[in-house]
Amino acid sequence: MGRIGIFGGSFDPIHKGHIGLAKDSVTQCDLSKVILVPARQQPFKQGKKVTPAADRLAMVSLAIEDEPHLEVSDFEIHSSEVSYTYLTMREMRLLYPDDELFFITGTDSLLMIEKWRNSEELLRNYSFIVGSRPGYRDDELRKCMEYLRDTYGTFVVGIHNTQIDVSSTQIRDIAREGGDLTDLVPEAVKNYIIERELYSDDRTE
Repeated sequence: MGRIGIFGGSFDPIHKGHIGLAKDSVTQCDLSKVILVPARQQPFKQGKKVTPAADRLAMVSLAIEDEPHLEVSDFEIHSSEVSYTYLTMREMRLLYPDDELFFITGTDSLLMIEKWRNSEELLRNYSFIVGSRPGYRDDELRKCMEYLRDTYGTFVVGIHNTQIDVSSTQIRDIAREGGDLTDLVPEAVKNYIIERELYSDDRTE
């Protein structure tokens, strides 16, 4: 039985922090691979403007093309459903019935996990990797991990992952203003954003 990480998100755009979390999950948790799953429409972002799915999928593909342990799935992109994590994990369980599946998330998301749709199904049937940085809500995270283990039997492992002090929202703003993205996104993603002028206007789906 192997260990596979599932990492979902809008990835609008995918940046070096996302890649760092995925790669650190592989090395620190002995995963065979991480599958990145761009969302068509995230539950907590309904009604917000999002870059077209085809562009976000393309950027993820470009970002991981030289990363042997990272893959991309278009499952959520091509689904007609809202991108609920439990539906994605059900699909991944069908694809990988004999592997231990880890959902990769950040501290803030794990602290809200019981508010997710069908959260108990997720917590009882899958493992979790939570990316954090030293000193950031450490006590809250530790208590949350203990609570989830005691209440649902959830296996949760915390890692200290590569950080960049910027969000996808900030990257979009920088790109819109013609700023330099070199240290923020992979080179191929930077070139894609520039060539497509992705964030120079309100181009959304």
